[in-house]
Amino acid sequence: MSGTINRRSFLKMMGWGGAGAALSGCDLPTTVTLEEGKEDVVSYLMPEEYVIPGVGVWYASTCTQCAAACGTHGRVREGRVLKMEGNPVSPLNKGKLCMMGQAGVQGHYHPDRITEPQIRKNGSLTRVSWDQAFATIQEKVGAAGEKVAWFTGSISGHQKVLLDNHLGALGSNNHFVHEVLNTAVWQAVSKDMLGDASPNLRIDKSDLVLSFGADFLGTWMSSPVHFATQYAKFRTKKERGMLVQIEPKMTLTGGSADWWLPSKPGSEGLIALALANELITTYSKDTTALSDETVALIKQNDVASVAKATGMSAEQIKKLAALAARKKNVLALAGAPVEGHTNGYAAVSAIMVLNVLLGSVGKTIESGGAFPFAQLQARSGNSGDLLRFTEAAKASKLDVVFFHGSNPVYSAPNSVGMEAALKNVGLKVAISQFNNETTAMADVILPESSYLEDWGTHVGSHQAEQNVIGMQQPLMEKLYENTKGLGDVLLALLKQAKQAEYGQYADYYAYLRHAFSSMPASYKSDPASDEHSWNNVLANGVINVETTDQPLSVAKVALSAPAISADDSQYPLHLVPSGRLGLWDGRHANLPWLQEAPDQISKVVWDSWAELHPNTAKKLGIKSGNIIKVQSKQGEVKLKAVLLKSTHPDVIAIPMGQGHTEYGRYATGLGVNPLKILATETESKTGELAMYATRVKVSKTNDDDVVVKMGSSDTQMGRKFVVTVPVAQVRRTEGV
Repeated sequence: MSGTINRRSFLKMMGWGGAGAALSGCDLPTTVTLEEGKEDVVSYLMPEEYVIPGVGVWYASTCTQCAAACGTHGRVREGRVLKMEGNPVSPLNKGKLCMMGQAGVQGHYHPDRITEPQIRKNGSLTRVSWDQAFATIQEKVGAAGEKVAWFTGSISGHQKVLLDNHLGALGSNNHFVHEVLNTAVWQAVSKDMLGDASPNLRIDKSDLVLSFGADFLGTWMSSPVHFATQYAKFRTKKERGMLVQIEPKMTLTGGSADWWLPSKPGSEGLIALALANELITTYSKDTTALSDETVALIKQNDVASVAKATGMSAEQIKKLAALAARKKNVLALAGAPVEGHTNGYAAVSAIMVLNVLLGSVGKTIESGGAFPFAQLQARSGNSGDLLRFTEAAKASKLDVVFFHGSNPVYSAPNSVGMEAALKNVGLKVAISQFNNETTAMADVILPESSYLEDWGTHVGSHQAEQNVIGMQQPLMEKLYENTKGLGDVLLALLKQAKQAEYGQYADYYAYLRHAFSSMPASYKSDPASDEHSWNNVLANGVINVETTDQPLSVAKVALSAPAISADDSQYPLHLVPSGRLGLWDGRHANLPWLQEAPDQISKVVWDSWAELHPNTAKKLGIKSGNIIKVQSKQGEVKLKAVLLKSTHPDVIAIPMGQGHTEYGRYATGLGVNPLKILATETESKTGELAMYATRVKVSKTNDDDVVVKMGSSDTQMGRKFVVTVPVAQVRRTEGV
């Protein structure tokens, strides 16, 4: 939106009057007031026409803190957004919101926001006008043509449409989409074996969830709130669902499991094959949906041989198989610890075979249907694009690159050579709210409006059973006049390339409004009135989308044999770079609320730490609080040790998120970044970065430090603060 637009027009563009009137169940004022004599007071505390001082009004929008696109309600009072909650109408999150969504307000009011466009001159960044910034870009882009690229995080909606149109206008197809936490291998397996890369996963319909490292309550598939709502039903239905979690390091989901089993990294595929073997040989499960090659491979991996190779006991595998065979509705999932090895595709495929054998396809795995607006669908990020982008930059195939929603200089391993590669790019344009490691290398920095000040549409990378388009609207006037939303930047770039087509739109709002008017009438609540329909969409925050039937079909693929990597005497431990709800992949490390939120397992706050099993630590002479050195062939980090039994003895786990060198006053210089010491090994079929394939060695230094964590102790010190009693006793005493 233009910074010259008046206040009344701004309110009209946001649709606050009509939208607010349609919001039911919120503390909307029922009387419109105008307090005489106060119109001349220039202050945010000045009551607007539609405001009763002190009374908040809730407006619907869409969260962009991750790629889930949860629906939100923002509480606005006297023109300032104060609180975010979930939108009950949204089928994705059904009125709930995670801590990252709640912390969006803190990012909006953050003191380190970029407020002016900047251009690098003689090595230093200088503040310039938007016109100067766009003129510099136009000069370079015009000459670059097909050597222009965009490097973004997951993107969807009309922002994606404009981005594609921008590249199309230049004759380029260089869109690299990067997410550190992704499910690219799972999606590839789902596409190959079921015909749908993102089928609906129905935890709520399951009796047993057999999860191989899928942290669906935390960081898996960017839908923690969606899966948490399903999980609540799973746990509270008449026959309580059972969760079994198999993983090398306990996650938030693992901490909630009925049965948690530590696994040797890379062994999960073999365990799945042994389970399949037991299901076929002992419980006579039907194999007609599997190829002959797959059945032969399963027969080669009996329980005894797999138990010997993986370290998991034969009794545990047989007990798991018996449990799965007994349950009617089973759902087997595979997460990052399975995907992140050189043979991750084979391991995930072996786990998907369990779903086929147990008849889960069509029961707990449903078709998502065909989304009718393909242009708006999410383009989900992966790690393979990070590597492909680096190679293209090294080969000088890119002259101009736009960065948005991703920080590759922070997230790329040192061994990738990202910083050296970027020096080959003639013009680097960063569109960002904050300075970070990537903007520090940019030639042009464009200050971005927060998502609470901007328009947009979003389609979640994983949809619920009811597909929706999420509507994003400004909840308040911009804090800084010289910031722009991504849509406005894209529109300005398109005007440079195609003035005749895009010059008619004054701003992104005008484009979006026109796009809505062009929607099929069947998607409008009142086909006779665009204005009425538009206001209803703003009030609801979502547009329900009907998908066409696209049934799942199991393909008889030939399964490859998953294998465990050989022991390495010099680097004996497996490095597990673990994501966590809150800091995510590091993008939220500059938010103090999320730094203050304790890790869900270790309870540590404001720091980096390494988790080791007590037996491993004992062998190395390490105690909790010791500063240890973790070395891979690619580098080393030093950090505090935390001893936890919830880590496999062959593993050292380091949470992601810290270790920033350029991310404002709250994140810079805090902790270490484990991504920097990863090896550049790739998954053999998909080309994804094998993030769990790095081997390390650990040594103790002579330093110690206090581990700061919530609660300070993992024990009750002999005092029964929380008394545990058997279920039978509860039933007896409570009469249940």
